Order: sequence, then structure tokens, then C-alpha cells
Amino acid sequence: MLFSLKTTQEGIKPLQPEQILLAVAIILFAFGSNVPLGYFRETTRKFSPAWFILIHISIPFIITLRTMLGFNWHWIPLTLIAAVAGQLIGSRIRRKKLS
Repeated sequence: MLFSLKTTQEGIKPLQPEQILLAVAIILFAFGSNVPLGYFRETTRKFSPAWFILIHISIPFIITLRTMLGFNWHWIPLTLIAAVAGQLIGSRIRRKKLS
């Protein structure tokens, strides 16, 4: 069973309650896993190998979780936004702590 935002004759097919919980879990995982990565990324040299790894290390885990739970590619923008938000929040926390 694939969870998607498929368009039908009536419009977008709504998600079931259990699908909504799984979608929220994936988005929270994308956000939560990137907060500490953004925190550590703040003190690394920009464009260094460590900086690159800290930005991209969570992506395979998010993709694996998304595909294992049956969500299709339509969910990539939401998980990407959550991951970027986690990186930004984590880096701001570190910046405030350092100043």
C-alpha cells in the first residue's frame, strides 16, 4: 500500500489517520535528526568534507524510512523542508551558545 497525494476525479485523496501519524513521524524524524547535525555543522569549516557529511548524512535514513513505510516521492519536499529547518535550528542554537 503506497500512501500518496494521488489526484482522483473528486480531487486529492485524503490520508487515513494511521497514515497521518506515520507522515508526522517521518517529518519529525527528518527535523529531529538534523538539529544535532546542524549544531555540529556550525563549527566546521564551510565546504569541508565534515561539513558536507553533516549536511547529507541523514538523507539515506530519511529515504529508507520513507520507502519502508510506503510513502512515495511526493513526500520528498516535506521531509526536505523539515531536514533543512532542523539544520538551521541546530546551527542557530550553536551560534547563540558560542556568542
